[in-house]
Amino acid sequence: MESVDITIIGAGVIGLALAARLVQPNKTVVILEQHKHIGEEISSRNSEVIHAGIYYPTQSLKATLCVEGKELLYDFCQQYQVPHRRCGKLIVANTTDDEERLALVQQQAINNGVNDLQLLSSQQVKKLEPAIQATSALLSPSTGIIDSHQLLLTLSRLAEERGALLLRNTQFKQGEISSNRFILNVQTGKEAYQFSSQVLINAGGLHAQTIANTIEGFPKSDIPSLYYCKGSYFKLAGSFKLNHLIYPLPEANTTGLGIHATIDLAGQVRFGPDTEYIDRVNYDVSTHHLTTYCQAIQRYYPGLKKEQLVPDYAGIRPKLQAPNSPPADFMIQTAAEHQIPGLINLFGIESPGLTASLAIANKVADYIGV
Repeated sequence: MESVDITIIGAGVIGLALAARLVQPNKTVVILEQHKHIGEEISSRNSEVIHAGIYYPTQSLKATLCVEGKELLYDFCQQYQVPHRRCGKLIVANTTDDEERLALVQQQAINNGVNDLQLLSSQQVKKLEPAIQATSALLSPSTGIIDSHQLLLTLSRLAEERGALLLRNTQFKQGEISSNRFILNVQTGKEAYQFSSQVLINAGGLHAQTIANTIEGFPKSDIPSLYYCKGSYFKLAGSFKLNHLIYPLPEANTTGLGIHATIDLAGQVRFGPDTEYIDRVNYDVSTHHLTTYCQAIQRYYPGLKKEQLVPDYAGIRPKLQAPNSPPADFMIQTAAEHQIPGLINLFGIESPGLTASLAIANKVADYIGV
């Protein structure tokens, strides 16, 4: 039976960052991707924002890995010419209550080590963004945007140039634990085959729980519940220029960050995502609540007309947080939790997963001593 050192399931931004980090001259690394193309799910269906690390609970993995990952990602983009821009974002307040909450957001940012937020008056906001309405705002200068497709391609190229083997159209079917190794059954097209691996990293995103469930000997009680949370995006028809990303205050239960305005590297304005818990993977753009969607945006962009919103795309977050429940952190599950050496499960890697990807890869490398 063929044997490898490290197998990574999933060639999204996390799996590819892991592969690029973990491959060594003396380490054979295989990446299994069930789709024809890399990053077809979560990694290509998001806001393409490089997050600052503002909102997340202090000392959570989301907070620490976002703050660390942000700087790693900017450095990576500069080194490998990945298109990006440190455009900054405004978190806007529109009422007295909002302004009180804005102060709490700034304090949370400081608690997380984000010390560059600047409080702006309504006049300062108007000078930066004439079409935006706000009584005050926080400017986050370290927030940016990135071409996620080019990031995926760059990580994939680096991993393969360093010796990793990327197997596309290859589905992980089942695994078992045998003599401190993993016997893995996979299928490429109609061809089924088997190989062994010393380390197995489950970076399956929306499928991470399903993958863990197919590993014989893995305790099912250690698999957290998964909740699909869809977010729909709309493009803005017509000419409207933004220089910064515009965010409302985050939702009270931190299910999402509110329907925000983002720009891509070509200057196209996009709104979203909203939050909608669903029962199955479905990428249809939800339009049944377009009126309330538009009203949420009009709080900070009063000039918007509903007919200017053009359905764009939808993404799905693999949340560990049930509806109306407290926020849930990333889960990087190692042998310390499940007592199976060599197995690492990455559960609930949603936003800010793209920003944190390189930091997550470093953390996993530390766990397995590479």
